Amino acid sequence: MNAPAPPGRSASAPAVDAALDDAVAPSTAHRDAGPPRSASNAPHNAPRQRPLSIGPLRAFEAVARRLSFSAAAQELFLTQPAVSRQIRSLEEELGAPLFQRGTRHVELTADGLQLQHALLAVLERLDGTVRQIRQARGRRVVNVTTFASFASLWLIPRLEAFQREHPDTDIRVSAHDQIVDLEDSEIDIALRYNVPKGMPSSAQRMFGEVLTPVAGPWMVARAAAGEAPPLQTASDLRLHTLAEEDDQRPTGLYLSWRRWLATQGHPELQPRRWMYLNFTYQQIQAAVSGQAIALARLPLVVESLQRGELIEPFGHTGRIDSPTAYWLLLSRQGRARPEVVEFAQWISEQAAITRQAIGETDPPSATVPQTANDDRSR
Repeated sequence: MNAPAPPGRSASAPAVDAALDDAVAPSTAHRDAGPPRSASNAPHNAPRQRPLSIGPLRAFEAVARRLSFSAAAQELFLTQPAVSRQIRSLEEELGAPLFQRGTRHVELTADGLQLQHALLAVLERLDGTVRQIRQARGRRVVNVTTFASFASLWLIPRLEAFQREHPDTDIRVSAHDQIVDLEDSEIDIALRYNVPKGMPSSAQRMFGEVLTPVAGPWMVARAAAGEAPPLQTASDLRLHTLAEEDDQRPTGLYLSWRRWLATQGHPELQPRRWMYLNFTYQQIQAAVSGQAIALARLPLVVESLQRGELIEPFGHTGRIDSPTAYWLLLSRQGRARPEVVEFAQWISEQAAITRQAIGETDPPSATVPQTANDDRSR
């Protein structure tokens, strides 16, 4: 006769739940076939029989992967003491230490390595099942990762048009400069910025980069009327404030005023003052408000130029190319979902419009890219 199911659990538990119990529950080899011992005569080192809670296991997996309690806490949106308590609770449940804790480092013990090996496959199955249930029961959601300025200046202004055509699909945009591993996350699509050699072969090139000085119409009008310093040639920039992106990454060199000034024959020119900003969209805001002249990424501001919100004081002669470009990548799980492929195709169509607007004459293939196995770009 089968034993009754523990309280709160069905006798026909799902396969994922059973796999979790098998992977992390103590071995049954030491279980006594006879009646259970009482608490008074049970040996102190008797193995515990109850399954482990998922919370401490999640904390363990994060610490084991990052080898850092603080990094794991940030990832899990918990405090470091909370993560430490969960790890201590797990170690007490198992009766074995899982980490060797040093002053500035954390290492897995042999037991920790064994648990990590068993846990990875179980959590992957569990997360996959959860995603399938959510997708089957809820609205269709496409998860997109990109950097903040691209989201603010290019993607988000266009989303309303997609939503009108596809009201049953929700778009979740994660905008930050942290690179997400597409094969180890719930992200479906990545929109990146990098040089070609830094992208996997599966990436689709959306459009290239063109840089051009831009200013607000109010500043340009005052300069033309003689109410502000002139703004007709590159040498006039010594009389103005220049907004510079404070970016120390290699791709940041292509976005700098120093590179643009060198191409115009003024490598040593110093402006009246510098305004250092973290993001491209902040530079554009400074230009629109008349506080500075920005070196803009043309693909991100071409609509603003068309609407007259920004002006190129030196016209097309002030434009320079860059070896960097914008890229579209699909994750393996995203490619298997029709709504993701549909959104990726729409992105490709929007990219074609941008290519035409910036005068790019060599469009890439319009096919949706294959899955990406590597991504080191922005």
